Amino acid sequence: MTTAAGDFELTMDELRVVTRYAAESAQEVLAVFEEAVPGDSRPRAAVDAAWEFVNGARRSNLQRVTSLEAHRAAKEAGTETALLAARSAGDAAAAAYLHPIARATQVGHILRAAATAARVAELNAGDDPAVGELLIERARQRATPALISVLCRYPTAPTGRNRVARLMSALDASLRASH
Repeated sequence: MTTAAGDFELTMDELRVVTRYAAESAQEVLAVFEEAVPGDSRPRAAVDAAWEFVNGARRSNLQRVTSLEAHRAAKEAGTETALLAARSAGDAAAAAYLHPIARATQVGHILRAAATAARVAELNAGDDPAVGELLIERARQRATPALISVLCRYPTAPTGRNRVARLMSALDASLRASH
């Protein structure tokens, strides 16, 4: 089964690989949000929706809605780490809807959750860039050949000014170099 035609095709299995990768990253930092904003279950709902898809459920409006709600929770978070953790959760649910179009912006659906989780770890370690780089290396090691194959169908990640964008670019480059 494939997605709608674009510049190339993505199978549901490939979308599940991408979503798993993003959900694993978001899962790592979900507690950061929940400790900062107890009682707000929107990011957890997004991660749960991502895992439902990964585990065989059909893509549905659940992933779209929970992704948007997690991003709304991010806007309301009181700390940068909570904001980033909620964004990572939203990105995990949104990964199920990666578009098969060859645009660099799509790379964010594949790698931003991992880069965001690395930034959360950096901030929790006193803004230590070595911690972020270590988590980017772990994310590189966690990437499967199937994930890298999907990534390489897209142009390289756009270079951005903020730290998450730079971490995402570093992860993108290291994954492509291993292909």
